[in-house]
Amino acid sequence: MTTDSDPRAGRFALAKRLGRDAGGMALDYFRDRSSLTIDNKRNAHDIVSIADREIERMLRARIAAAFPDDGIWGEEFGRQPGTSGFEWVVDPIDGTSPFVFGMPSWCVSIAVMEGDRTFAGTVFAPVTDELFAAERGGGAFLNDGPLRLGADATLANGLIGAGASHRAPPDIAPRFIERLLRAEGMFIRNGSGALMLAYVAAGRLAGYYEPHINAYDCLAGLLLVEEAGGWIHDPRLWESLEAGGLAVAASPSVRDDLLALIDEDVRPRP
Repeated sequence: MTTDSDPRAGRFALAKRLGRDAGGMALDYFRDRSSLTIDNKRNAHDIVSIADREIERMLRARIAAAFPDDGIWGEEFGRQPGTSGFEWVVDPIDGTSPFVFGMPSWCVSIAVMEGDRTFAGTVFAPVTDELFAAERGGGAFLNDGPLRLGADATLANGLIGAGASHRAPPDIAPRFIERLLRAEGMFIRNGSGALMLAYVAAGRLAGYYEPHINAYDCLAGLLLVEEAGGWIHDPRLWESLEAGGLAVAASPSVRDDLLALIDEDVRPRP
């Protein structure tokens, strides 16, 4: 059990260690994918591997050992309430489909909430050895180097990350893509919402849009964008964290133009 005079600092430090440790476990599985046991959840595009489950078990055990009164919410084993006011929201492998098919666009996402607000988040991409980390009020970092968004990005000179899933009506994403292309923009979808949000924070993407995303896929990434000086649609505006909701994040110079591409009936206010 960890005792720390600064409860936030201790949890942020642990989140960074756990991101790298979980990523190391995942990378071992990734290099020997023939040993993976794969199951479908709801459909062939919603899959889970033994790696997801074993890594989440490790994360839960390490968090419980350090902060036994904290809540833990993971993609694979659900939500376990705590009594401390802190809750860990983890996705052991965000981008399981790229992971099992041998593509590098996957990551470990860990967020720590205090009450209803994320105060720490890490997104670790093991294949590239990149640890994106943020603490509310303390900035965002990539491997300890600070991240700060500039004001030069536009739809025309940048890339927009786009997410899609069976949780949203199938016509929503195509309408967005068509409007983006008509605005002379271009999009990319790599299969990991958490990683694309980290790329927004790093200035690699000008923005990100997904009609519906789960909390464990985005809370860490959204904090990264905020702390790098970007704009996000606050997940506290969702109907509930459990239900998930709309994800939008952008460099400030792209925000208004990106929002104009989203269906008016679901478009968040700037």
